[in-house]
Amino acid sequence: MDVKTLCLGLLSLEDACGYELKKRCEARFQHFFSAGYGSIYPALAELAEAGLVEDRAAAGDGRADRKVYRITAAGREHFRRSLHTMTPQHKLRSEFLAMLYFADLLDTERLNTVVDERLQELRRTESHIAGVERELGRDAPAGARFVAGFGVALARVAADYIEEHRHLLLERSPARQPEKAAAPARAARRPLDLTGSLP
Repeated sequence: MDVKTLCLGLLSLEDACGYELKKRCEARFQHFFSAGYGSIYPALAELAEAGLVEDRAAAGDGRADRKVYRITAAGREHFRRSLHTMTPQHKLRSEFLAMLYFADLLDTERLNTVVDERLQELRRTESHIAGVERELGRDAPAGARFVAGFGVALARVAADYIEEHRHLLLERSPARQPEKAAAPARAARRPLDLTGSLP
C-alpha cells in the first residue's frame, strides 16, 4: 500500500488535514508504516487532482487557514478496489539487524549500547500500541484491534528474544580474538628511477 492509498483509507474514516493525517499515522501505524509530511502532502495534492478527495479551507486556531480533505464517492470506490486488487507485502527492513550481523567487529561497549537502545525502543513501542489498543476499546473495528494486537505481539517477542539471546553477540569469535602479530613487512621495492633518459 502506498501513501496515497493509506491517505484514502484514513479519509474514509473521517475528514482531516495533512497534519492530522500525519498524527494518525504516527498513533496507529508507527510500528509498520512510516509516512511523513514530505510524502503525505504530495499524495493529497495528487488525490485532489484526480478527483478522489476534495478540500475546503478551515480556520487554523489563530494561524493561517488549513486545508481539510474529504474523500469523494470516486475516492471511496477507488480505495475499495485497491483493497481487493493489491498484493499485500510484509517486508522487514532493519538497520539494527544489518548492523548486528557484523557484531564481531563492534567493541563490547558499543554493542551493549546499540542493543540496550533497541530494547528500550521496543518496550516503548509495545507500551504505546497497548495504549492505542485500550483507547480503541472493544467497539473498535475488528481490523484496527487485530493490527494493534499484532504490533504489541511483534514488539514483545522481539524484545524478549533480544533479552534472552544477547549473550550470543558477546561470544568470542575469531574476529574478537586479539589481533595476531603483524606479518613481516614485505621487502621494500626498488624505487622507480625517473631521472634516466628515455630510450
